[in-house]
Amino acid sequence: MKKTPLPELVERIGQSAVAKGLGVSAPAISKALKAAREILVIEHEDGKLTAEEVRPFPCQLPVQRTAA
Repeated sequence: MKKTPLPELVERIGQSAVAKGLGVSAPAISKALKAAREILVIEHEDGKLTAEEVRPFPCQLPVQRTAA
């Protein structure tokens, strides 16, 4: 089992391969990269990919305003 930062893995095997391995679309990977999200991809010995995101706790999300 090896943890690799998302940008490093994309550089090594390509955006499409990472997306396919994680079961998401290539645009989702692109969006995560552009947003500079801190995502670690876990490469399992059987070739399976999973990922985890490092985020501050508690997470402070922007307040959404509703139309009045």
